[in-house]
Amino acid sequence: MHSLERIGRYRLERRLGSGAFATVWLAHDEELDAPVAVKVLAENWAHRLDVRERFLSEARLLRRAGSSRVVQVYDIGELPDSRPYFVMEYADGGTLADLLADGPLPVPEALRLTALAARSAAALHEAGIVHRDIKPTNVLLHTAPDGDRRVLLADLGLAKSLAQASVLTLAAGSAGYQPPEQAEPGEGIDERADVYSLGAVGYELVTGSVPGQPGRVVPPGRLRPDLGEAAERALMRALEPDRRRRWPGAQVFADELDRLAAAPDTPPTPHSPADPASALAPSAPHSAADPATALAPATPAAPPSVAVRAKRLDGVRGRLNAVTLALAALLAAAVAAAGVTLLLHRPGSAGRTRVADSTGRVSVEVPADWARQLRDSGWDPAALGLAAGHEPGLGVADDLTAWPDLTAPVDGVFVGLSEHGDVTARVDALTHSGCHYAGGHTFADTDWRGPVRVWTGCPDGGSVTESALRPADGAAQPQVYVQVRRRGDNSAPDGVLRSLRVSPQGS
Repeated sequence: MHSLERIGRYRLERRLGSGAFATVWLAHDEELDAPVAVKVLAENWAHRLDVRERFLSEARLLRRAGSSRVVQVYDIGELPDSRPYFVMEYADGGTLADLLADGPLPVPEALRLTALAARSAAALHEAGIVHRDIKPTNVLLHTAPDGDRRVLLADLGLAKSLAQASVLTLAAGSAGYQPPEQAEPGEGIDERADVYSLGAVGYELVTGSVPGQPGRVVPPGRLRPDLGEAAERALMRALEPDRRRRWPGAQVFADELDRLAAAPDTPPTPHSPADPASALAPSAPHSAADPATALAPATPAAPPSVAVRAKRLDGVRGRLNAVTLALAALLAAAVAAAGVTLLLHRPGSAGRTRVADSTGRVSVEVPADWARQLRDSGWDPAALGLAAGHEPGLGVADDLTAWPDLTAPVDGVFVGLSEHGDVTARVDALTHSGCHYAGGHTFADTDWRGPVRVWTGCPDGGSVTESALRPADGAAQPQVYVQVRRRGDNSAPDGVLRSLRVSPQGS
């Protein structure tokens, strides 16, 4: 691509982003003394008439929408090399994807932003346009002169008029946000396709995770225990695979989200979080000769309130990463037969206790005073961004109900086995807002090898350690994800990792 410094009266300042078909620049309109965004067709597509027409169609559709909720088009033109460009409103606040960099948002904020995005989609629908590619990177934030934040829909490169979209169309959309009727060519679509995508955006703002395949979406309340049943129902209705069961339009979806953001429902509180053991029925004592026999199932009981433990803090300090929230659901939200077990044990050698998951495949030694509560019923690797499923795993801590709250001191370990996917890449991407990244090292022993990343100075005064382990013999699978929370320093994690044992499948 030739170097560009100016386009007409617009002085280019920096590149905002590039895609397969175009580049967007931040520019300065010298006549109006104002920042603008200039979108230019990529040089290698300049001679493709179909791509060129689609590019120009985006500008026309944006102009046709004529709404303050959709990015405005100010000008259109052509470079000397015949490439078209158009000039748009500049959104100075970035995108919803940028907000997610610090982890999931507070629930009311996530619902309000999703409602605003839905109202932007409704403005398109009123203009006879269906977007077909709503996702966090296409929802922009603009700061108004009074300081209020406006939400703008952008990137109509896949948009269609509703008249065209109601007949046979080509497959379009982005994985995770794409309704099933857009996944295959030939299906006519309507505004309910955008409702599905908006539901996926709301789901990600709440959980930090992109939803799974249509019809296989993990209910967001499992990943975000403080969400509330009504908000979960609203999002899951938007994500219905059958469009006849979705919200009938973006406007009514927005109205419901605004109602929930103003008066969110919180899960009931059957027990005070000050006494988490009140929900755990003790089992009969067992012999200490085999520490694993101490893991007797508790009588099913109502779980302690996760919502109270997981209440959001103001600002960045209270934002936990998506994995912490997902594990909170797995560890703290006890359900019927797969609840939290109260451990009765006698310390083993050096004051340590070995605990195992319900399948017996995964076990680990922890300091005896950590082994007060056990969640041994496995996990869904989708919590880490891997393929969804049910794999062996366990959580053990002195207070599992405190796990989602970084202001509540906890000593404990989560171990999750994964037979598919790259755990290391996922762990490398994790952050813990409110904690200080203290660096990492490589763990290696005769069985396992992998990176260890340490976060200290967390709001509870303690530390969080993340590990991704592979077999030391070079085998690709299984891989193991380990998260350790400590009340004080991070002196225990390597000892925990050395004690890890994973039995072969079917043994």
